[in-house]
Amino acid sequence: MTPLTARIADGVAAVPADQWDACAGTANPFVSHAFLSALEQSGSVGGRSGWQSIPVIVDGADGRPAAIAPAYAKSHSQGEYVFDHAWADAWERAGGSYYPKLQVAAPFTPVPGPRLLLRDPAAAPALIAALEAVTDQHQLSSAHATFVAPDQVAAFEAAGWLIREGTQFHWKNEGYATFDDFLGALASRKRKAIRKERATAVEGLTIRHLTGDAIGAREWDAFWIFYQDTGSRKWGRPYLTRAFFPMLGAALGDRLLLILAERDGEPIAGALNLIGEDALYGRYWGCTEEVPFLHFELCYYQAIDAAIARGLATVEAGAQGEHKLARGYAPVPTWSAHYIPDPHFRRAVADFLTRERAAVEADQDVLVSMTPFRRG
Repeated sequence: MTPLTARIADGVAAVPADQWDACAGTANPFVSHAFLSALEQSGSVGGRSGWQSIPVIVDGADGRPAAIAPAYAKSHSQGEYVFDHAWADAWERAGGSYYPKLQVAAPFTPVPGPRLLLRDPAAAPALIAALEAVTDQHQLSSAHATFVAPDQVAAFEAAGWLIREGTQFHWKNEGYATFDDFLGALASRKRKAIRKERATAVEGLTIRHLTGDAIGAREWDAFWIFYQDTGSRKWGRPYLTRAFFPMLGAALGDRLLLILAERDGEPIAGALNLIGEDALYGRYWGCTEEVPFLHFELCYYQAIDAAIARGLATVEAGAQGEHKLARGYAPVPTWSAHYIPDPHFRRAVADFLTRERAAVEADQDVLVSMTPFRRG
């Protein structure tokens, strides 16, 4: 039997798209060659961004990739949404260098998905071992696979990686034919509140759903302004460059959904979504005019409308946000996996994660009781 061999590629764009996507599949757009190479080619990663793309690849007997990890050498902890700043501070105070570290992720994207891209499922252990070897051989402090698809957590755990639990809020389609069907599953008071919010949000506005070639330069110019405004409020500077958005539009076409709010023909707010095989992923939002409840309308309610129309099972509207509960989004666990070679540091992190998980799961129990659905 020919042994598997591992290597590091010089970026996603250096791997032929057909070979990458044969491993990545089509279900999750954020690990597609189109999405990740657009990040590189637009300058959103690479250069001085602190994200150096170094995909780790295990080749099969046929010489083609059998498994790929979208990996990055990181010089900071920005754009990850699984916060390890306290770990970095502790390691630095102990005299170590936490950065660079190895990050297995879709950059700037808190969306659960495969982190082991497998044309051959049997290659998963070899790919994890390759990630460990890269970490050890380059004397990196640690390796982190964030927002790991639930069905891949066990593979990391079996390899001895530490598992961390978090929480997001997702909407689940229970076979609804219309938005009113969804509202019918809610308590009366919550139904009335949502109807009132929606009416207030869209008063005097036109809402448009655009995909593919319908998203032109005018729409991207408007959305770039929205994105910059939101980015400057949340993290100081936007992670993505202006060039990224039309590149993504050209690459993904009808898998991209831009929801715009217009007043008198002029865009004043927008929400950008990616369409997966069975989920709608809400990613970026912004506005130039403050309108009550418009954020909820574009990012949550219009997303539900779009998912129902397409027969999609879920809407994943990004990280954090307990305000999503009242809008019909329920808490779900998310997972990350962490390889820490130093035994003392590993022990400290493991102890922290045990205590953190108990608190996270207790919080999830409380959050479930806060959803707006009818009881009994």
